[in-house]
Amino acid sequence: MLGLTFAAPFALAALIGLPALWLLLRVTPPRPRRIDFPPLKLVADLAAQRQTPARTPPWLLILRLLAAAALILAVSGPVWNPSGVGAGGGRKALLVMVDNGVSAAHDWRDRMRVATDAVEGAARDGRPVAVDGLADAAAAIEARTPAASLERLRALAPRPHLADRDAHLQVLAGFLERNAGAGIVWISDGVAGIEPAGFPGRLAELVASSGAALTILRAETPPALALTASETGGKLTARVLRAAANGRDAGLVRALDPKGLPLAEHDFALAADATDTEIAFDMPIELRNGVSRIEIAGERSAGAVTLVDERGKRRRVGLVFGGTNDQAQPLLAPTYYLSRALQPFADVQEARGAKGIADQVGQLLDNQVTVLVLADVGAMDDRTAARVQTFVENGGLLLRFAGPRLAAGSDPLVPVRLRRGGRTLGGTLSWDSPKTLAPFAPESPFAGLAPLADIGVRRQILAEPDGDLPGRTWASLQDGTPIVTAEHRGQGLVVLFHVTADTTWSNLPLSGLFIDMLRRVVALAGSSAAPAEGGPRPAAAILAPRLALDGFGALGTPPASATAVPADYADRASPEHPPGFYGPADGGTAVNALRTEDRLRALDLAPLNGARTGTLAGAETLDLRPSLFTLALLLLVLDTLAGLWLGGFLNRGSGGLVGRLRGRAAMLAMAGVLVLGGLGAPPARAEEPLANRPNGIESALVTRLAYVVTGDAAVDEASRAGLTGLTQMLASRTALEPGEPAGLDPAKDELAFYPLIYWPIAPGRPQPSEATIRRVDAFMRNGGTVLFDTRDALTARAGGPPTPEAAYLRKMLATLEIPELEPVPSDHVLTKAFYLVDSFPGRYATGQTWVEALPPAAEGTERRPARAGDGVSPIVITGNDLAAAWAIDRRGDPLYPVVGGDQRQREMAFRGGVNIVMYTLTGNYKADQVHVPALLERLGQ
Repeated sequence: MLGLTFAAPFALAALIGLPALWLLLRVTPPRPRRIDFPPLKLVADLAAQRQTPARTPPWLLILRLLAAAALILAVSGPVWNPSGVGAGGGRKALLVMVDNGVSAAHDWRDRMRVATDAVEGAARDGRPVAVDGLADAAAAIEARTPAASLERLRALAPRPHLADRDAHLQVLAGFLERNAGAGIVWISDGVAGIEPAGFPGRLAELVASSGAALTILRAETPPALALTASETGGKLTARVLRAAANGRDAGLVRALDPKGLPLAEHDFALAADATDTEIAFDMPIELRNGVSRIEIAGERSAGAVTLVDERGKRRRVGLVFGGTNDQAQPLLAPTYYLSRALQPFADVQEARGAKGIADQVGQLLDNQVTVLVLADVGAMDDRTAARVQTFVENGGLLLRFAGPRLAAGSDPLVPVRLRRGGRTLGGTLSWDSPKTLAPFAPESPFAGLAPLADIGVRRQILAEPDGDLPGRTWASLQDGTPIVTAEHRGQGLVVLFHVTADTTWSNLPLSGLFIDMLRRVVALAGSSAAPAEGGPRPAAAILAPRLALDGFGALGTPPASATAVPADYADRASPEHPPGFYGPADGGTAVNALRTEDRLRALDLAPLNGARTGTLAGAETLDLRPSLFTLALLLLVLDTLAGLWLGGFLNRGSGGLVGRLRGRAAMLAMAGVLVLGGLGAPPARAEEPLANRPNGIESALVTRLAYVVTGDAAVDEASRAGLTGLTQMLASRTALEPGEPAGLDPAKDELAFYPLIYWPIAPGRPQPSEATIRRVDAFMRNGGTVLFDTRDALTARAGGPPTPEAAYLRKMLATLEIPELEPVPSDHVLTKAFYLVDSFPGRYATGQTWVEALPPAAEGTERRPARAGDGVSPIVITGNDLAAAWAIDRRGDPLYPVVGGDQRQREMAFRGGVNIVMYTLTGNYKADQVHVPALLERLGQ
């Protein structure tokens, strides 16, 4: 509700003095007019005439009274639509509680605006303020000055996990004990956290017992959307969630690769009263396995992002059965049980039309399976065995199951030496009864799974005991005999189940444990690392955080509070384990804000019916003091002009100001004409060609470099002159004939026309808007390159605090998904794109140049002259002030001196600039072109 309050209401008492001021001004006449005294005129005008009024004119009195009233009102601090939150409690402390969990990011700016209004309102009332983020770790709540609390509020940010409000009840109770009758403002997101539904009830009890005044501010319906993903029916599925019907019934879900490029998109639609819906991505397995991130487009929240790790990728699994055709019957063949167990999480294939084991194995290996399953396959011919051995050594996973044929043969493609025949348990002539599985060891990949007591093994293949057997055993029976063994070979893995894949030797294939064991084995395909030969198996993997999501869903450096997780971590994110990627890039684990089975629930506020409520969409608070001070100043200026006019200083007579200036007007006009005539008219400026306009369609017809106009005249002029010099150098030394460089406003101009944009960092200028950052992000994602130049190589110190330019750049790039960067390696294609260079100097030569990090060179391969990734780095960062080294005037002379002892520094700066431009235009072709002489030599040409 709109209203008007005053920060200093006692100042309004000065309005009582306005009548006295009226009387004082009324009896005080204005200054007398000055009249010339000619003697003859005095004789003619003997009759006395009063030329000046005896009292101040009423309109002037009103003008001066209005100025005085405006000053009094301005001093009283009027505020229109003050925040009415937390009004209860008089001048007692005010507590502002903010829901800053994963579901608060969508309307975070509105929450911060409302919270800021509450703190500023408390400041006007002279009340101490405390701020508490309910998704942060619970800490003692202390009331501080409004200024200190405002700084604390500005430091709040959305957290990438659900809030645990119950954890704050104890510190909240302590605050209310020390500040009885305090005011509480709870800015709620309307979504239930991980706590049970008891928080509102406990809060109501605390408010009632302490006499506090509670105000709840929230959106009419929780606006946040969230996302979970899973594997359903062989397809990658995503479920869009919301806590309640909020009108956001449609949108777009995208599947992205590790570089943020879209692999698939799917629209979603929610029924008017529905709180979740499911969509499925139908894509080839090659694309499916390239997905690392699924997100709701436009929803900047960690809850709207699901990260996909190696566990979520479908492996292509090939099945081979060594039995005869009459044994390969449904419900009887081992492949039937295997296919049913593997289909939920793998792409299962069987050879079609193949004759014999060799043809089946060959056909599946030609189909590039990642897991080869051999069920009761005995000895293979040498050629087939060699292919399987090569498949394993190159990173494949060979999964074998026992059976009569394997027990009777002698096969080297097994992890341990086997005894011929087998061991029968529970038979007529056996003393032993069927055995059950022993608990899995902590270092086993099956650790955490619970063996069922009703699983019985009636027959198994025994392993020959040796010193390596304990380290290769993943599962065993209660008597200690191995039931699952494994061995690393090369980059791959060989796993053996010492029982059959059907029910002839055990009932394990009929249990859910069989599916879980297969899931974990298949997940190891391509991500296993061989232990030391003969050494013990490593302990259960503990994975350190590598990348973490912030509250807005952007991947970045993990916070200092992030701790490692076990490799089989499957819980939702927490403050200690924020969502992100843990462990190495080729075999890590993803932690998400929500689990697959989680659903959003609306927060039940029924126990808090007695609290005041409001929305986040209230009118903005307006401080009227600046407007009233400005009005008072204008009125005083008008009063001054009126006084001059009444005193005769503005009349047209010879004694007035106008009369004095009128005689000099002609002289000034003549002087002005002479000066303008002497100087001549300024040269007519030619209209900028259409091809040079940033948004002209002709920009697509000519290749041009571009620079960002920062608003700093000196920096912008250096950028323009620098790119002009580089453009001329490109035209004279290469086959490229670029057009004139263009100055861009990234908030308005189209960026797609330019392959390379030079962005000098000017720390004194305002930060780009969020919309501008998103446009730059889209430009970089779609193949463009931005060259950021901090120009601080002379002042930057290694290990010291960041320079203002570096701090400005960090803040600007904080919300972008910047790839991992590294200094330009000596074998990077950027160093050989046109010239052979080893550094990229500019005006300074001591700064470092950073590009997107390349994947490491493959071990054991011949050293390549040049190395490149899949494309051009979207970002290049330097501090050497490249534009100043390239800048030339109209005659081609350098505009700025270079700092350094190398006489060829400017020449090397131009060569480095040519390489950068060629790199952005031609990509990584040079990584292959440098091999042309060797290729021609091998071809005999």
